[in-house]
Amino acid sequence: MVSLLGICGSLRKASLNRALLHEVGTALPEGTELRIFDGLGELPIYNSDLHETAPVIALKGAIGSADGVIFAVPEYNYSIPGGLKNALDWVSSPPATSPLRGKPIGLVGAATGMSGTIRAQLHLRQMLVYSDAPCLGQPEVLIARAHERFDGEGRLTDASTRQLLVRFGTAMVAFVQRIRGHA
Repeated sequence: MVSLLGICGSLRKASLNRALLHEVGTALPEGTELRIFDGLGELPIYNSDLHETAPVIALKGAIGSADGVIFAVPEYNYSIPGGLKNALDWVSSPPATSPLRGKPIGLVGAATGMSGTIRAQLHLRQMLVYSDAPCLGQPEVLIARAHERFDGEGRLTDASTRQLLVRFGTAMVAFVQRIRGHA
């Protein structure tokens, strides 16, 4: 059994990235589970003078107990959303005991424009270097014009995107198993 944690960088309930993350869960190989952490909006703004709150402890615990993490990354102003950056600041501190350290990471993203979150994913990869969290390189899931690939209920309607998600899920599980085998 491979246990994955999904974290959506968007706080919107009707987010295309949240819909994408749910669809990733349906495309994973048998024997794989995806649990979604929905508490990013409950995290206080990072301040090293503060003690970890219950939502911070819950996020760190969820990451720590997962075999790998999949981030659904929206693109805001050519970068990741502030709430996701805030979560990374909490989770990466202190660095030596961060649950992200050595944790296999997969990135997916959906956008209504043509870039498909490429800048945000690149920026997130750069940030994850600090936590020594290895990121799956291929296949990249950069869903452009996502509003044309999902219906009004957030269900994926595009067959080529579904095939990409199946390839991603298979690659992610193999990546997790490869990293776990070396741990």
